[in-house]
Amino acid sequence: MHNINRNKTIYKSLLLILVPLMLLVTVGFTYFHLQNFVTVSADNHIYNVNTFKKTTGEILSEIGLKLNDADLVKPAVSSEAFDGMEISVIRAFPVTVSVGGQETNVITTPGTVSEVLKQADVSLNERDKVLPNLKEIVQAPLKVEVIRVTTKDSEEIHEIPYSIVREDDENMARGLRRITQRGEPGKESVLTRITYENGKEVSREIVDKEVIKEPREQLVAMGTVQSYSRGSDNFRFKKAVEVVATGYTHTGNPTFTGVYPKVGTIAVDPKVIPLGTKLFIEGYGNAIAQDTGGYIQGNRIDLFFESREKALTWGRRKVKAYIIE
Repeated sequence: MHNINRNKTIYKSLLLILVPLMLLVTVGFTYFHLQNFVTVSADNHIYNVNTFKKTTGEILSEIGLKLNDADLVKPAVSSEAFDGMEISVIRAFPVTVSVGGQETNVITTPGTVSEVLKQADVSLNERDKVLPNLKEIVQAPLKVEVIRVTTKDSEEIHEIPYSIVREDDENMARGLRRITQRGEPGKESVLTRITYENGKEVSREIVDKEVIKEPREQLVAMGTVQSYSRGSDNFRFKKAVEVVATGYTHTGNPTFTGVYPKVGTIAVDPKVIPLGTKLFIEGYGNAIAQDTGGYIQGNRIDLFFESREKALTWGRRKVKAYIIE
């Protein structure tokens, strides 16, 4: 009898210990079962979280992560939490978008240049240039530039220069020339395409030409004769020059070369006829270039005469001057 009572006492004691323990295990199991293990990736950091929170947004708030409006969260903040869930927070960053020289800022997350432009509500024309290219991934603050490319066609009438054809003439002295046919320039319509980048001209390209009038070539007869024979005057010459000849007489001063003038002394432009050159002047005779003058420039010469009357009688004439070999 005594043993039975003792066993009843032990049984009661065991029940008092086991019942709370079983209850504790049950509660603990339920607590553990209701928690979710979640991994959060944000700001180059990994957060391992055991949580009772029901949504992505609540979990992020629980660990103290603040979101900006443009930040990207995967899965979305309204998504229901589950055990083993992986949450990624992708921070937004500013991108400067320059369109035709006008700049604006866009807050975006990583994506292609094309996506950034779409976000900035920028439409592209066929010829526009984009830097960087549309497929490049934007992952950090950057400047995206859209260069507006436009073209304009301009039609103008241009002159076509005429060509010069030289032909030998055996009836004219060497050095002389005569135009036998006047050249006339032609005309052509030229269509030019002008390219502009952001309103500034960068290139011109001729895209079409149409001849309206053909040019007419100019024909020039070139003298080849190098011998002179008239009466008692017979000589060979290097070339002939057409000049305007005037007359002068004694001034009391020596010539530029230091000698005093006499019949046969002439003043020349040394750039055309070098000093010391021997010549034959039509209507005057043999001469030598020994003097210069302030008004004697180009194809102009001044002939010396012994008297003022003879110089005035000569006057001003256009003659041929033959440069003697």
